[in-house]
Amino acid sequence: MDIFRTKSVEQSIRDTEAPEHQLRKRLTATDLTVFGIGVIVGTGIFVLTGQVAKELAGPAVAISFIVAAVVCALAALCYAEFASTIPVAGSAYTFSFATLGEFPAWVIGWDLVLELALAAAVVSVGWAGYFASMLASVGIELPATIAGDDPVVNLPAIVIVAVLTTILAVGIKLSSRVNLILVITKVAVVLLVIVAGLFFINGANYTPFIPEPVPTPRVEGLKAPLIQLVFGITPVAFGVIGIFSAAAIVFFAFIGFDIVATAAEETVTPQRDVPRGILGSLAICTVLYVAVSLVVVGMQRYSELSTSAPLSDAFIAVGQPWLAGIISVGALAGLTTVVLVLLLGQTRVLFAMCRDGLLPRPMAKVNPHFGTPVRLTILIGLVTMALAGFVSFGELAELVNIGTLFAFVVVSIGVIVLRRTRPDLPRAFKAPLVPVLPILSVLACVYLMLNLPVQTWLRFVIWMIIGVVLYFAYGYWHSRTAMPWQKAGR
Repeated sequence: MDIFRTKSVEQSIRDTEAPEHQLRKRLTATDLTVFGIGVIVGTGIFVLTGQVAKELAGPAVAISFIVAAVVCALAALCYAEFASTIPVAGSAYTFSFATLGEFPAWVIGWDLVLELALAAAVVSVGWAGYFASMLASVGIELPATIAGDDPVVNLPAIVIVAVLTTILAVGIKLSSRVNLILVITKVAVVLLVIVAGLFFINGANYTPFIPEPVPTPRVEGLKAPLIQLVFGITPVAFGVIGIFSAAAIVFFAFIGFDIVATAAEETVTPQRDVPRGILGSLAICTVLYVAVSLVVVGMQRYSELSTSAPLSDAFIAVGQPWLAGIISVGALAGLTTVVLVLLLGQTRVLFAMCRDGLLPRPMAKVNPHFGTPVRLTILIGLVTMALAGFVSFGELAELVNIGTLFAFVVVSIGVIVLRRTRPDLPRAFKAPLVPVLPILSVLACVYLMLNLPVQTWLRFVIWMIIGVVLYFAYGYWHSRTAMPWQKAGR
């Protein structure tokens, strides 16, 4: 039973040329960079900044963002090499299939399904909250049964997913244009926060820049980080350790650059433009995060920051409530682009898995008019609407974090494997210092995974067990890699 059979890079690229499964190449480096910014700049910059500054790092939260960005950059360089070498939809799933084999590829694909579907639903619920709040500010109160903290059905979340699903089904270029408009809006708001906030900075708020560490045994049992359970380490807030603890949280503010790789197959010149899109979006977002965090902790004492809306509340604290309203508009635009790009990534990963036969292949059929996998897009939209409209998530959102880090680990290992097994492959972009850099990426990601709660690990394992059962019940027997006559297209 060969579960580690690989799919050659050449075969992966040939599959993209089949008429019924051929995506249109419409994207440029600018489109990809905007997609990256669209999914990265969202909840992280509008919420996490205040939370980690107040509870873990103090004014040194800017250093936490830099640490997280360095970890992401290690993984991003590995993604960039893979995406330029194998410009095929599916991201980490496709890369794993070419290096580690079919079963590891299935595992990472199943992992990405969890990460992207849950993330899109969770963020759409956050979007609904901002939307209801904005309507309330102009005197329009939505009924508690369809909006609010605990609605019977979250109607705004369902509507926004339906609208974005339609946009994605109609075409990738329309999606990129809508995303561009929204990204310009939210980046303009972020720049406004930085520039306007400079006039209200109080230098005394930066002292001490790294507050004295204090023990915080505030999480116990299954809510405790795995590293605490394994090594008996008591979590510490503030100090140098607090900076790294905060980095483990703000790391998730950078999640999304990997989704750029899922659009490689729809890029005009993927060998050149995908690495630019991945690294460019990550660099821009790092600068924005660091600048915003420095401004916010300078405007308001870190111990007094809001954990739900730190940016807008900081301006209210300095007597500028009108800016708070503008920031809410930026947050709404930010969350919209996050949902859009997450849905895009989810569709492209499942598209690749269906095309390979590991899931029902007819779902990967591309609509000849729109040039997109319409059936799959609609299916994913319906599932996401159901999750967003009727399911209460709470701590389940942490599964998004562990899923992403697991994908980073697999991709980093895959770079080393492909360098050894296929040194002859043309690589438009090569990650530097291989194998040292990928090894550092693996170690950094594993460390951050160990900082996640035990209950998150348990849920992740249960999801993976379900995936393994599905693979051996369906995927293994329908895989095109095991059927030469299908692989040849007959």
